Amino acid sequence: MMPKKAPGGSETVELLEYLFGPGERDEHTDPHLVAAWDPDLPCPARDPGRMTLAGLALLRDAPVEALRGPRPAEHVWHVSVRNHAGDRTLSDAEWAEVATAMVHAAGIAARGDEHACRWVAVRHADDHIHIAATLARQDGRHPRVRGDIPAMHAAARVFEARWGLTPMSPLDRTARRRPLTGEAEKAARRGLAETAREVLQRTVRIAAALAHEDADFLDRLRDAGLRVWERHGDDGTLVGYAVALPGDRADRGSRPVWFAGSTLAYDLSLPRVRERFTPHVAPADWALAEHRIREASALLGRAGQADGAGDVAALGDLLAVAAEHAPALVRDRVRAAADAFEQAARAPGARSLEGRARAGWRAAARALEHAPRAGRGGGAAVVLTLLIALVEAVEAAADWHRAQEHRAQAKAAAEAAVLLRAAAALTGTPPPTTKPRTGRVVRTPGRGLLAATPVTGVPARARPLPGQGPPERPGPFRTR
Repeated sequence: MMPKKAPGGSETVELLEYLFGPGERDEHTDPHLVAAWDPDLPCPARDPGRMTLAGLALLRDAPVEALRGPRPAEHVWHVSVRNHAGDRTLSDAEWAEVATAMVHAAGIAARGDEHACRWVAVRHADDHIHIAATLARQDGRHPRVRGDIPAMHAAARVFEARWGLTPMSPLDRTARRRPLTGEAEKAARRGLAETAREVLQRTVRIAAALAHEDADFLDRLRDAGLRVWERHGDDGTLVGYAVALPGDRADRGSRPVWFAGSTLAYDLSLPRVRERFTPHVAPADWALAEHRIREASALLGRAGQADGAGDVAALGDLLAVAAEHAPALVRDRVRAAADAFEQAARAPGARSLEGRARAGWRAAARALEHAPRAGRGGGAAVVLTLLIALVEAVEAAADWHRAQEHRAQAKAAAEAAVLLRAAAALTGTPPPTTKPRTGRVVRTPGRGLLAATPVTGVPARARPLPGQGPPERPGPFRTR
């Protein structure tokens, strides 16, 4: 359940006309009230003889008109609350309970406060509601809504646990940063399967998993075809970065759409990327990678709460790399597994990336990077043994999360394991239903994997001198 705050406004009638209207593409179905500050308030859609949209707007804004002091420049408070697409459909009564809890948590209308702000909750789709309130209390005071979004996320987590809904609240800083509505609409208009944010998330994660220093990380981003902007401190050191897809522009094409690493994912900020850096490891083949994965899985099984956080983070990087270097036959399934595992790669509240299994999985990621060049010729058996090793690793991560009572992360790891098993089945040999014994697989001389399709790169660009900004400044790294 995801509460999402919309920009404030000053026109209540326009917002109500949209909420009760057909939508921009006739996507609204049966718009109606599910809750309001007055439980007996008539619904303009179902009882227009008693209440019109204009009448509802005047009634809701009456406290603003009655203010004796200065009025807020934008008195309209607007939030949507959306469930995951795979969740069951909630009833109107359940959504009304959600709406009441949200306005209570946000400071709009505490339970039992007869002088609170006036608000309405409108439902025009199965999976979400909109809550619109007036930022003026009925006793003439202004509400205190600072920290409303974190408070609503905390309320959402209660309903997720109570009703068995898919965890979507990012309060533990593990949920994936999903594309904004405008980003999804832009991708749909262009006929693209993914938004720019999703493409950048995957590309930056792979570069972070393989890089061993700042320069190597930035070069990998450029080689993958991204536009890169570097932010330097007064002493010339790199303090931040932003990336953009070529051709993805805003403001009528006048500027690129930049994303800072921290806006792509919680663990892709420059400090968190630097935590991944390890000394360069010599190339190795897939069999050695498989051996290291199994050894690291055994270590995770004996890890404590603190150690395991770094281990699962390294495993997430390994899956991202494995997806890009996997044979075409299984690449889509492994990539889906890496996406599913992303939340499991971040342990709630953990900042340290220390772990006994971390080094093995990092070494395995580097081995996979060089495997297409080190061993050519292909071989389903080699691919199968690696995929089974990854299944074992992901299941070990799921067990670790369950032991720490990380429900959302354990579920994400379990989903990744299912996808990896499906990938293993595509090799022609069904994967075993039990965990295989740890053992080294000896590579057959002269055999290996087919070379992966290379990523089309662009020439590396000269970095700006310290203190110099990009030709087009990205600003706060927000998209329009």
